Amino acid sequence: MAEASAGGNRDSTLSGTDGLRPMTLVAAVLVVIQAAIGMVVNLYVTVPAHHPGAHPANYFSGSVRSVTWAIGSGAISLAVHGALGLAVILFAITVALRAMRLRTGWAAASLVLGAMLAIGAGFNGVSFLDFGGQNVSSLLMALLALGALCCYLLALYLLPSRR
Repeated sequence: MAEASAGGNRDSTLSGTDGLRPMTLVAAVLVVIQAAIGMVVNLYVTVPAHHPGAHPANYFSGSVRSVTWAIGSGAISLAVHGALGLAVILFAITVALRAMRLRTGWAAASLVLGAMLAIGAGFNGVSFLDFGGQNVSSLLMALLALGALCCYLLALYLLPSRR
């Protein structure tokens, strides 16, 4: 009887990791789409020097105003980039939490690091808005997004395959 329950537990864990694999792939694809839209924003959108949230005295409250402005009043590519960025961060956290709950070992560690890198990219995106489109913020945002993508690809490799 103990073997049956152990086998059942293993099957439920496998089905959980089977569900984690497509979620990880979606996270990777979202990061690629987000980076592509970010390139469009970087090349074709000029962030005005004065907008709600620009040069904030308090980083967090100013950043909320900047993101709200970008999504509500910015150029369409900037609005999509900002909204998708928030969605990518929420999804990255969801994937990381699921991997930790399933105890997927190194794959979970890779997904947690990917989520942290996505969050870091988001903070640099907000800094880009807050402080007038500085190139260093754009560069860091892109590098962190590429790091997150690498983490998702590594996790796809590390996750057990269905056999």
